[in-house]
Amino acid sequence: MNSPVVFIDGDQGTTGLQIHDRLRDRSDLRLFTLAAAERKDPQRRAEAINACDIAILCLPDAAAREAVDAIVNPAVRVIDASSAHRTRPDWTYGFAEMAQGQAERIANAHRVTNPGCYPTGAIGLLRPLSQAGLIPDNYPVNIHAVSGYSGRGRAGVEEHEGQGGVNALAFQVYGLDLAHKHTPEIQQHAGLAQRPIFVPAIGAFRQGIVLTVPLALRLLAPGVDGAALHACLARHYAEAAHVRVLPLHESRALQQLDPQALNGTNDMHLSVFSNQEHGHVLLSAVFDNLGKGAAGAAVQNLNLMLTHQ
Repeated sequence: MNSPVVFIDGDQGTTGLQIHDRLRDRSDLRLFTLAAAERKDPQRRAEAINACDIAILCLPDAAAREAVDAIVNPAVRVIDASSAHRTRPDWTYGFAEMAQGQAERIANAHRVTNPGCYPTGAIGLLRPLSQAGLIPDNYPVNIHAVSGYSGRGRAGVEEHEGQGGVNALAFQVYGLDLAHKHTPEIQQHAGLAQRPIFVPAIGAFRQGIVLTVPLALRLLAPGVDGAALHACLARHYAEAAHVRVLPLHESRALQQLDPQALNGTNDMHLSVFSNQEHGHVLLSAVFDNLGKGAAGAAVQNLNLMLTHQ
């Protein structure tokens, strides 16, 4: 049996380069990319995507939709790393640990949409709690996150590492119109009844994310406290290979959260911090925006899909 052909369309961006690096030495698949002169040739791209077994799209949203529209070979399976299809009901959401049976759904899917980097942390924290009824439907969810500048793609890398890098801001909050494109994705897959407020930021480090969600215990159901929230998350991820819920004693010992702590891995650490006196809880997620937040998740999904070739 021939090894499956995996075609990366858009392998020159930050996510595509990371995926290529993770796959190039694999002997169980044949990796294919287009030469520089062919990358913008619609006919050549269409030929390539229809000749592969699994295509990984690392493209802007519009180009990803065009690539999918060009598929006429019904055997071609797709992992889309863009945000073009993340709320589409006919695509399988590629967060394997999100729900029971999700890994199996990904393994059997023809169309998998890779989660966004920020949504990976937000959904990872919120979905188990909302599914368990620990976060009421009317709770005003607020999400704050800081990512490395590679989260902005090649533009972010050039801004900080190019010739003008000396003038790049050390920290910037953006999405001030409160209409970030990741928000509908978070609401849908976290199972939130109302749109959350999402405030993203970029720091002067290449990669890594810290995402936090503050909760007021007075707005939760009676008897729900930090320990109950932690227990729910710990149960949900008890068997997960790449998501770890820090024990409460480890979280209490932390004095700060380092967004770069898990860089280069496909792991995500979730924590629950609680102040019973003030009635406040802080949920946190730390992971690599190019690892579990992008390329790592894509390779994880690819590995699942390869088991059902």
